[in-house]
Amino acid sequence: MSSAPMDFHDLCAFESFQQCCDQYGYGGDFRDAVEQEFRRSKGVTYLDHSAATLYPESLLRDYFRDISTNLYGNPHSHHPSSSLTHDTVERVRDRVLQHFNTTSKEYSVIFTSGCTAALKLVAESFPWSSDSKRGAGSFFCYLTDSHTSVVGIRGLTSALGVVALPVSPQELTSKAKDRVQGEDVFCQTPHLFCYPAQSNFSGRKYPLSHVRGIQARRLYPACDLRGRWFVLLDAASHVSCSPLSLQDCPADFIPISFYKIFGFPTGLGALLVHNDAAGILKKSYFGGGTAAAYLSGEDYYVQAENISDRFEDGTVSFLDIIALNHAFESLYRITGSMHNIQQHTFSLARYTYMLLSSLCHGNGRPVARLYTEGQFESPVTQGAILNFNLLDSSGQIIGYSQVDRMASLYNIHVRTGCFCNTGACQAFLGITDQQMKRNLQAGHVCGDSIDLVDGRPTGSVRVSFGYMSTFEDCQKFLKFIAECFVEKPVTVDQVRLQKLKTARASSEGSSEHPSVEISNGDNHKGAERNSGEASQKGSGHGDSKSPGEASTLTNIYIYPIKSCAAYEVHDWPVGPLGLLYDRGWMVVNQNGVCLSQKRETRLCLVRPQVHLASNKLFLQASGMDTMSVPLEDDVQLHTNSRVCHSKVCGDRVETMDCGDEAASWLSDFLGQPCRLIRQRPDYTREKKKRPGDAADSPLLSLVNEAQYLMINRASVELIQELMSSRQDGCERDQRLDTQGVIRRFRANLVIAGAEPFEEDNWSHLIIGDTRFMVAGRCGRCQMIGIDQDTGTKSKEPLVSLSAYRTGKVTFGVYLSHQDPGGSAGPNVLSVGSLIRADPHNY
Repeated sequence: MSSAPMDFHDLCAFESFQQCCDQYGYGGDFRDAVEQEFRRSKGVTYLDHSAATLYPESLLRDYFRDISTNLYGNPHSHHPSSSLTHDTVERVRDRVLQHFNTTSKEYSVIFTSGCTAALKLVAESFPWSSDSKRGAGSFFCYLTDSHTSVVGIRGLTSALGVVALPVSPQELTSKAKDRVQGEDVFCQTPHLFCYPAQSNFSGRKYPLSHVRGIQARRLYPACDLRGRWFVLLDAASHVSCSPLSLQDCPADFIPISFYKIFGFPTGLGALLVHNDAAGILKKSYFGGGTAAAYLSGEDYYVQAENISDRFEDGTVSFLDIIALNHAFESLYRITGSMHNIQQHTFSLARYTYMLLSSLCHGNGRPVARLYTEGQFESPVTQGAILNFNLLDSSGQIIGYSQVDRMASLYNIHVRTGCFCNTGACQAFLGITDQQMKRNLQAGHVCGDSIDLVDGRPTGSVRVSFGYMSTFEDCQKFLKFIAECFVEKPVTVDQVRLQKLKTARASSEGSSEHPSVEISNGDNHKGAERNSGEASQKGSGHGDSKSPGEASTLTNIYIYPIKSCAAYEVHDWPVGPLGLLYDRGWMVVNQNGVCLSQKRETRLCLVRPQVHLASNKLFLQASGMDTMSVPLEDDVQLHTNSRVCHSKVCGDRVETMDCGDEAASWLSDFLGQPCRLIRQRPDYTREKKKRPGDAADSPLLSLVNEAQYLMINRASVELIQELMSSRQDGCERDQRLDTQGVIRRFRANLVIAGAEPFEEDNWSHLIIGDTRFMVAGRCGRCQMIGIDQDTGTKSKEPLVSLSAYRTGKVTFGVYLSHQDPGGSAGPNVLSVGSLIRADPHNY
């Protein structure tokens, strides 16, 4: 980047990237290689490589050619096809060791189902000793910046009376001794220290020299505890984009997952065990292939001499292991070496870091708070991971779920949450243990979408790069941030940008780990300021109406088939699950997975109609003959229908298949094998309970969250005005009318007469004579960008809604029917009914 100030548009150009990166691509035409090998990712900006990277097409072609032309038998047999398998698997073991710059003389490869299984193997086999009269017991020590699967070893050791000691990164070196302690010949109590070569949260790389530092009892806690110290180096995150030489860091145990390196095969990992440490591992269970000899009638067992044979219970996943051969071939053919991958991915990550951390709102406030140590000076100290939260122009955190939804709208795939690393998440976001427990009480659990509790973040956003990532991925991501989350005009902190360039220049050629420095100027690790209550802009605008003043029900919609078109009615019965026949059916693919408009937009073109008099559900679509299925089957049909088990929003539901005719009709129209299923009438599904919910949960159909969804016409019109006024809108030629916007929000009930977003503050309401309780606000995603008349996608109205609402992006409220009991007859909702609402007592 030149010293002359450049605006954001110029900084997003490839020429600017070239000025700050050390290496891009791998020689030859990198773009052509990506287009040929990763065609399926065209149009997608995939930035979640730390979770799972992408596999090249040549890997699958070569692999399928191999297994379709060679006969591979069980390696435990001795015939020719078995011998071929055995020899190939052994060849792959050697290749794995070669990749990590070692040989079978020093290390053994134990294949597992993944890194977690490798960690579990160590936990179950390590010779833990508890306190006794003979001396102190073992210690299980781990860096607080560790993956859940490492910390989870504590669950096993605590039951054995072994002390678990979390160690912060600062303690590791600050409490170290000046001199090497050496092996304690008088005390051989085994201790285990675990740390990541690279943090999966922030991408920080920890010195590989820590391995020898712990083994030599120079670093804390080994320097303070007598005994024999073993080191487990969690390399899963590190080896995805960086070389690892076990000549430089002879760790005792190294767990890895291969899909993080190659993308394929999944479900295969390995534990690399130093041969000097192999003898201490003891196991109780023995499976097929692990015994040299045993007796079934007597407690007699002799373990296999080879450590790989000893710990690989049963038959290994030999076809997946054979795939690794082709994975190595593809990786090296495309990139040349892991060093090249490290340089390429670091260049992309550093460029993105520089721009994102320098990006500012029009008022000069920063757009992002980045969670990192240092300033991305060197690939020795930093991996290809950026972790951050976005800030609005007033400095408040924007919840990660909102960022995730908007990213999906732009076909950008990122990861959000705490990334199975609670320790780093707490440290960077300043979340105390008590706050973590309060977040759980508020309903937040790992992996959910509750991104803010009391205005404070529960997690963050992570982007990560892979060897096939391109400059265009960075460019699209940065422009997305600027378009959706920056108050215009977009500005850049030129002083910071120049400092980052200078920091890089001064660190070039250095292989040392620099002193820890927190990025982002005023943003400090562990010092997340309280953003206060998340602003709910647009919640209950205006006070012109008194709480008891009535609104009117203007529209009633039912959606007989989940994710298909609406069926508008004037009067409609209220059933025990909601509006009668609302979301009573759904379409599933050939694997029984529910299809929604997120996966198949053409579902909105399927127009179901309910005819109560004829007991039929009619299906209509352009170019298709009308077909029907019965609304209610007789008992005999219920008995004979094939029961299907499916899931809706994580809930297990029991359904019945609606037959081949409906399946054929839908398959022909959607162009993929699918079937129509309906909820079994004798199956009950309750709404998920949240803190503060009533004891009795309402019963649900195949809806996502609640029995009813209600929206306010005034709120729709306000969002419509925002869409029209957006000066930088990318769809200025597409003006959506009010009815078109209403259809996109797919509500059951539409009301008029209330102030915009007044419904957010209601707790109960009565429509006509029917009572409802407000069950919460409806969180919105990219599905509202689908035109319900054509199936085409657009970024509106989610972009305008996200710009207007801070905190969680919601629109509309969920309702549950309250039956006081003893009602005279069936409830019927009618268009034109008056609505009386009660506000929350704030």
